[in-house]
Amino acid sequence: MSLFRTPVSALFYRARLYLRMIKFSHSVFALPFAFTAALLAAGGIPSWDRIFWITAAMVSGRSAAMGLNRVIDMRIDALNPRTSGREIPAGRIRVSEALFFILVSAAVFVYAAYRLNPLCLALSPLALSAFVLYPYTKRFTWLSHLVLGTAIAGAPIGAWIAIRGTFDPEIMPLALSVVFWLGGFDILYALQDVEFDRRFSLHSIPARFGVRRALLLSRLFHALTWCLLLLTAASFGLGKAFYVGLVVVGGLLIHEHRLVKEDDLSRLDMAFFNMNGYISLTVFAFTLLDVVL
Repeated sequence: MSLFRTPVSALFYRARLYLRMIKFSHSVFALPFAFTAALLAAGGIPSWDRIFWITAAMVSGRSAAMGLNRVIDMRIDALNPRTSGREIPAGRIRVSEALFFILVSAAVFVYAAYRLNPLCLALSPLALSAFVLYPYTKRFTWLSHLVLGTAIAGAPIGAWIAIRGTFDPEIMPLALSVVFWLGGFDILYALQDVEFDRRFSLHSIPARFGVRRALLLSRLFHALTWCLLLLTAASFGLGKAFYVGLVVVGGLLIHEHRLVKEDDLSRLDMAFFNMNGYISLTVFAFTLLDVVL
């Protein structure tokens, strides 16, 4: 039955399917970092017009990226018991429907970039290329976690350019903090699939180095994240409020790693979903507080 001829209740059901496919709730991971960069670029609260188009670019770009990930990985997802119930391998969303969703999301992303400024528009194909690249890196390199982090680090860089209209090195400590923050918790996420990845020759740090070393590398990445946030504070001359936020972030990172142990991964979902959402929101909230004060 055509999407445009279904009853309202069925339309809502279809919408929920697409939101689950792209894990829309996970937008909380990267979006606060984009807003943090926008605050720093503006030296205050940006105009509502800028905020709207940054949000539109972030949501549509992430939707396109997640849709691409699901389509590119659909055969792998079908083989993995953990992911075989996802919408595409389970047959609840057809590949053609997912591709249409990706095209619409990408078009919205490019249009939002156009509404922001010429440099955002010029760089939008590069961002889309990164979204396509990441799923394939799992086929040939265990550095895929950092590739994902680099793709997501486009959020603060893009928001900075959206406000300033130029790319400036001042934003790089914050962008690099996102690279290692995302890479660190993606390592934790990959702990679920160590044996599956080894069996099907997929690459990840846990599959390559084992659980114990993967946990150590994740902790190292998150220590670098905290140091880079400290460097961000120093380079922008942020005040006491942001440093209080850094203490909170440090505590959340420590707690996240105490939840996950080599011989006990039962609280991995809490470490991945809850803690990382809290961390990104904390960085944004205390940046906003610092700017307001």
